[in-house]
Amino acid sequence: MTPIMLTATLGQSLDQTFAAFDYGVFAFFGSIQNGFLTVLAKIFTSLGDEAFVIPMALLGVLLCCFRRTRKLGLSVVFAVAIGTVVTNLAVKPLALRIRPYNTLQADPDYWRWYVGAGMLSESDYSFPSGHVTAAFEIGTAVFLCLMKKGRRGVAWIFPVLGVLVAASRVYLMVHYATDVLAGFLVGSLAGACGYVLADLAVGFLEKRGLDDRIDAERLFKKKLPSALGVGLVLAAVVAFWGVSFGMLLTEGGEEALRCAYHGEYHCQNEARVGDKYPPIDGKYYCKIHWKELSEGTAPLPKD
Repeated sequence: MTPIMLTATLGQSLDQTFAAFDYGVFAFFGSIQNGFLTVLAKIFTSLGDEAFVIPMALLGVLLCCFRRTRKLGLSVVFAVAIGTVVTNLAVKPLALRIRPYNTLQADPDYWRWYVGAGMLSESDYSFPSGHVTAAFEIGTAVFLCLMKKGRRGVAWIFPVLGVLVAASRVYLMVHYATDVLAGFLVGSLAGACGYVLADLAVGFLEKRGLDDRIDAERLFKKKLPSALGVGLVLAAVVAFWGVSFGMLLTEGGEEALRCAYHGEYHCQNEARVGDKYPPIDGKYYCKIHWKELSEGTAPLPKD
């Protein structure tokens, strides 16, 4: 194991402190790697992708319009908001942990596992895992709501899916095991907080007699059958999942557009394109290096 040494950050401290543990988990998943498991890993990792999470949050907003599903909808919306703020706006910029396919790219075994898993890449920092945070923030919120309704058998599906998402992120070699453990903690806490806030919000509406007034079924004077409602929600979730997985199938591989940064390492992050991330000196960069280069905090790479 020959990690590339980077400027001292919390991320580097994590790399050094948990090097043996993280690499041991990589080695385990590398040892069981095969085509079937790689497809399964991509299916489950798509549950934490923004192409799935954003529509799920919007679905949560829609569920808030119905009194019967308001608590579930609010739980999901609050959980996603809290998890996003903590992970993407607070912890990732604080830790500054570089992705393993950058810090371990000089290790031949790791690189073989990474290539074998499809060479997927992200465009931001590694700690904690945003995919795992998303899976557990939504999963925990839904789990608590279903447990409250006494649907224990169905409720446990969601934590299990969260665990599978976490395993997929390490299997695909895009996250350290410590990244997914942190994502589990943040996501679980965000989901629990979302559930508590939703409970308070629903209680507030009920005490003031507003819960019936703010109800789409009452406004349209038509009650949606429970079976039909559940069926529509499940159909929407499956559709979101399918779109997310379909988009994932087109990503990765050697032909993927990678960040043009060459410095302490040859950045393998996904390059960002579009009006928000215009090319710099004719080249495209990941979120991290685009920001550094546009602010002048990093030198332009040499050809």
